Amino acid sequence: MKKLFVTGTDTDVGKTLISNALLHKYNELGLKTVGFKPVAAGSEVIDGKEVNGDGWTLQQNSSMPVSYEEVNPYLFTPPIAPHIAAKAVGVEITNKLLLAHYQKLVNKAPDVLLTEGAGGWFLPLNCNEGNTEYLCDFVSAVNCDVVLVIGMKLGCLNHALLTIDKIKQQGLTLVGWVANKIDPNMLNLNENIQTLNSLVEAPCLGVIPFYNSAPSAKEVALNITLPA
Repeated sequence: MKKLFVTGTDTDVGKTLISNALLHKYNELGLKTVGFKPVAAGSEVIDGKEVNGDGWTLQQNSSMPVSYEEVNPYLFTPPIAPHIAAKAVGVEITNKLLLAHYQKLVNKAPDVLLTEGAGGWFLPLNCNEGNTEYLCDFVSAVNCDVVLVIGMKLGCLNHALLTIDKIKQQGLTLVGWVANKIDPNMLNLNENIQTLNSLVEAPCLGVIPFYNSAPSAKEVALNITLPA
């Protein structure tokens, strides 16, 4: 089983875009895939059901039959920090509970189990004095390979290198990164990508163009390669 965790340099940098594109490419190979969005904040109603858009598309792009609740066990309505949203409704998110949900998907024996993070790498799951848990601790516990989505904008080099440094400190493997053009007016875009190529040991899996409207997973998949 290939276990991947897709993280980003920030929120809204294209984690879902890349996660679905990766699932699409694995599906084209005939592999059994499942997407997992353990925590999501911000909901909408699709087909009469309250869902998170990211989790819903991961479910749609999974080749194995999975329920929405299996894909996204923790869903909160307001689009705010998940631990704050959880506290407001009297829920505590813990890594122990996330691991239990993850194990249920492992038991389905997919060829690829892809988890999409929330926000950036160091996302708090709860905020207990002296004992705060982070989503990156979950990644360590399940020992996923990591794909980093870098939102190409001013400041992204710092965000990317800090994230990569933390991934290394936790003993995890960065198997690749994706440059996603989220700012169509970014100056010296190519020079920034060249800088990342020279400073990041892991390979660049692709450069995603700026889209004026939401592209399909198939369209994005044309611009990326699968990690080794």
